[in-house]
Amino acid sequence: MSRNQEPVLVAPSLLAADFLHLDSEIRMINGSEADWFHLDIMDGVFVPNLSFGFPVVEKISEAAQKPLDVHLMIIDPDRYIHRFREAGASVISVHYETCPHLHRTLDFIKKTGARAGVVLNPHSPVSLLGEVIREADLVLIMSVNPGFGGQKFIESTYEKLTELRELCAKKNATPLIQVDGGVDLSNAGALVKAGAGILVAGNAIFRSREPLSVIRRMKNLHV
Repeated sequence: MSRNQEPVLVAPSLLAADFLHLDSEIRMINGSEADWFHLDIMDGVFVPNLSFGFPVVEKISEAAQKPLDVHLMIIDPDRYIHRFREAGASVISVHYETCPHLHRTLDFIKKTGARAGVVLNPHSPVSLLGEVIREADLVLIMSVNPGFGGQKFIESTYEKLTELRELCAKKNATPLIQVDGGVDLSNAGALVKAGAGILVAGNAIFRSREPLSVIRRMKNLHV
């Protein structure tokens, strides 16, 4: 199946949600055409910000009717993989930059029953994944530097997605390809055309007056 025949998955990023009304935000996503909830877990060390931990993830899991896509922006993620799986994560992604034994970490995630993802920061080349690409269920390309929402999209992301598709073809690998950072309706179509199959969007959805329409339009991209 070619890229333009595959359904686009949309994963709203709860980092951009209104935390004072998180329950209503979750209900809105439950009733939308979105596919996953994207949760950014930050430790204040690997990235210069803090987000939320196990108690909040557990409560989100209780309310969510769609899979939790947990992105660990933390050092030494192996310590917490089981905990996040127990808290409700269906997908657990770790940064290449934080995993000295990435093959083992991906295998560890899979053994918990979760899908295993690997994330690349904007400065990290796709070629770094050559030896593990077949082990990953998902590859997340960061299109901003991780740590804060609302940043400017990095234009070289399109080329990086194309390079990732070429690497996957060369290695006969079939991971899902996700992009996160500055994704909105102005660039979503081009990102899908370049190779993205999962769009993580925060402000574009939660700051919109018509979030359900934004999600629907992303889901129904034709490129």
